[in-house]
Amino acid sequence: MTDPVNILIIDDEEAIQDSCKQVLAREGYKVYFTANSHEGLRIFRDKLIHVILLDLKLPGINGMEILPTLKKEKPETPVIIITGFATIESAVEAIKLGAFDYLSKPFSPAELRVIVNKALRSRELYTQAVRTQQRKDDPGFDMVIGKSSTMEKVVDIVRRVSASESTVLITGESGTGKELLAREIHKHSLRGDASFVVVDCGALVETLFESELFGHVKGSFTGAYVTKHGRFEVANGGTIFLDEISNISLNIQAKLLRAIQEKEITRIGSTRPTKVDVRIIAATNENLAECVKAGKFREDLFYRLSVVPVHLPSLRERKADIPQLIDHFLKKYNRGKIKGIKKISSQVKKALLEYDWPGNIRELENTIERAVVLSRKDEIEIQDLIYHGIGSSLSFMQAPDGKFKTLEEIEREYITIVLQAQHRNKSHAAKILGIDRKTLLSKINKYHIE
Repeated sequence: MTDPVNILIIDDEEAIQDSCKQVLAREGYKVYFTANSHEGLRIFRDKLIHVILLDLKLPGINGMEILPTLKKEKPETPVIIITGFATIESAVEAIKLGAFDYLSKPFSPAELRVIVNKALRSRELYTQAVRTQQRKDDPGFDMVIGKSSTMEKVVDIVRRVSASESTVLITGESGTGKELLAREIHKHSLRGDASFVVVDCGALVETLFESELFGHVKGSFTGAYVTKHGRFEVANGGTIFLDEISNISLNIQAKLLRAIQEKEITRIGSTRPTKVDVRIIAATNENLAECVKAGKFREDLFYRLSVVPVHLPSLRERKADIPQLIDHFLKKYNRGKIKGIKKISSQVKKALLEYDWPGNIRELENTIERAVVLSRKDEIEIQDLIYHGIGSSLSFMQAPDGKFKTLEEIEREYITIVLQAQHRNKSHAAKILGIDRKTLLSKINKYHIE
């Protein structure tokens, strides 16, 4: 970045202008300031401005109205919103429109320095990304994005939010890839080389939750034989991913809110707080707004977590992506095979596209893996999927040429599928088929089932 670093302050309070100028000037930055939006736009267009501090309430054109113009003309320039407590909701809305972050009045010199430094780092990342990532589908993405319009919107949000330090709330049904998306946000962020720590809020025991998050000191409770570092300390400098955040109790919610607001945690059994620098990404398959209404989730924590909400659509809402996902999983589970590479028939592809996938991408991946492992032929056929509820409609009854199969053909295929699923245990297979073992043996002989 060229020297000097230029900071523009657009705020009509002289006290804010003076205090910010003194703090930032001591850091070696050149500071421009003005009390109105028109003059602010002129300076913005005439000078190379690296960071903008923008008050929401201004005479004439207010901060919310000027923000879209600033982001449209120079999207690489981070805009930090200055707001009073009463307008925090508006600040959150401004972040959704592209603002980098917000400062609540009154703020300390340390808070100002930290947020400006983060904004400058964000600007550097953005300019690097513009130079190296011109294609719509980022080749650096580890997760399969797809070509659907809904996922294109998700990718766009990920690109923009990755360059910020804002908290992110990822919503979506189970199996849609929320953790994978969180990893992508982390990987493309300024913290990409630091730790990414996952906390499964649905798996931790309530009595141990606080210790897992914040740690404990030796002897603080029965069984605390050594001092333990919590997940927040392990993630220091990086990102912490709180999966299924709706499962945490109101008591832990209060302590989590404090950790986010104060950027510090206190181990169980200690009175000394520890500063932590972590980015929060949370995920849930529930409607947190409804949880707030029901009194199960704190409203203030909800707003803190959902500064930037990202919704992952279900697979049934993005069926255009299924062919690409199928190809990806086939390559993944065929990897390392010297011979017997499995492909899928057109009939199977049709069945996979018609299925609604209640388990989403996770179910699709499991289905492809299972078919690759269990299929006896080089081409995966429809009968390799039937037992698991896929393709069991009209497509199962039709031969590849479109003609209907005979009842005996369908019976032979179904018996074969059940036998394979039960690892050729004839007693178990007979029970599932609703016939006795002797009848099953007779049919096996009749149809020459191996």
